[in-house]
Amino acid sequence: MRTATSVLLFCLIASLQAPPAPAAQPPVADPAARAQAVADKALNYLKSQQQPNGAWHSGPQPPAITALVLRAFVRDEKYNSRTDFVARGYQALLEHQLESGGIYKDMLANYNTAIAISALAAAQDPAYKERIDKAVAYLRSLQWTDTIEGGPTGDQKITPEHTWYGGTGYGSRGRPDGSNTQLFIEAMHDAGVSAEDPAMKAALRFVSRMQNFSETNDQPWAGNDGGAVYTPANNGESFAGEYTGPDGRRMLRSYGSMTYAMLKSYIYCGLSRDDPRVKAAWDWVTRNWTLDENPGMAAGDPANRLYGMYYYYVTLARALHAYGQPLIVDPQGNRHDWRIELIDKLASLQNPDGSFIGDKRWMEDNPIIATSFAVLAIQEAQRDLKQRPAP
Repeated sequence: MRTATSVLLFCLIASLQAPPAPAAQPPVADPAARAQAVADKALNYLKSQQQPNGAWHSGPQPPAITALVLRAFVRDEKYNSRTDFVARGYQALLEHQLESGGIYKDMLANYNTAIAISALAAAQDPAYKERIDKAVAYLRSLQWTDTIEGGPTGDQKITPEHTWYGGTGYGSRGRPDGSNTQLFIEAMHDAGVSAEDPAMKAALRFVSRMQNFSETNDQPWAGNDGGAVYTPANNGESFAGEYTGPDGRRMLRSYGSMTYAMLKSYIYCGLSRDDPRVKAAWDWVTRNWTLDENPGMAAGDPANRLYGMYYYYVTLARALHAYGQPLIVDPQGNRHDWRIELIDKLASLQNPDGSFIGDKRWMEDNPIIATSFAVLAIQEAQRDLKQRPAP
C-alpha cells in the first residue's frame, strides 16, 4: 500500500510531466466560414426560385434580376457557367439580347444591359466574349457624350461643360444619374475596358459633378462634406433632399449608397487614394460609418433611413474592396473591420429559408433581388478577407 508521501510525490511528478489544461474558451468562428454559411443558405434559396425556363424574372420584370442571380452563383467556387441550372439561366438571359447588343426588355436599357454585362463577365467563359463585346458597344451608345436626338439641348452637341456629359440614364434619352452611371462604369470595368478609355474619362467627369466637394465640382450647389448626390443634371437632385445653406444657397444632401457608388467609380476610373476627390469621399465614409441605415437618408425624412439598404450593402462592399482598406476608423477612434461587421450584419438579417427582404422601394421587397444583393455583398467581403486576412 502506498504511503501518503509516495502518493503525493507521484501526483507531483505527473503534474510536471502533463501539459497544462487549456483555459475554457468559446469557439471563435472563422469570418470567412461564417460568410460562406450565409452565402450557401442564400444560394440554396435562390436555386429553389428558378423558373422552368431557367430565368429568375418573369412577366414584366427586368432581366437584370436573372443577371444578378447568375453573378452571385458564378462568383461562388462551387458553381460555374457550365453548371446545368446556371447554364440554363445564362441562356434565358441572353434570349433578351437584341440585334443592337442591348440586353433588356422594353425599358431600362442601360440598367439591364450593364448588370447583364457584369454577370457575363463574372462567368469568365470565353463563349460569352462576343456577346459581351456587342453589349459593351451598345452601352457606349447610351452615354451622353455627343448629339443625341431629343436630349436636353435638342440636336445640339453635348459638351463637357454640360451637366449631362459623361453620364447615363435608364434609357437612350433619359436624364443621366449616379446609379445608372456607376453601373455603366462597373460594367465597363468588369468587361476589361481600360480606365484610359474615352468613355471612362467622360464618365469620371459626370461622377465628379456628383460630389459635394467645391474644390473640384463646378456646380453651384456643391458643398464640402465629400459625399455624393443622385445626379448633377438639371441643377442637381438628391434622394436625401436639399436645404438652404448659411449663405442662402440651395444645397443638396449627400447620402451613403451614392457616396460609395462614387468612391467605387473613382477607383475604377483610375483615381488613386491620393486624389483629393477620393480623399474627400473617404473622409465622408469614416465620418458616417454605419450598417444600420443608409446614412444621410434620414436627414430629409426619418422614414427613409432604411431606403435601399441591400443596394447600399452591395455598393459599399464593392467600393471598400476596390479601395483596399479593411479598417475604418470613425471620429471617436473606434476601429471597424468592414468585412467582419458586414458579414455579421447580413447574418443577422437572413430569414430561416435563406432569403433576405427589404423595403418595397427599389424593389427590395422582392426577395430574389434582396437576396442576390446580400450574396454579392458578402462575396466582396470574402474576397477581401482572402487578400487581406482579418487582423
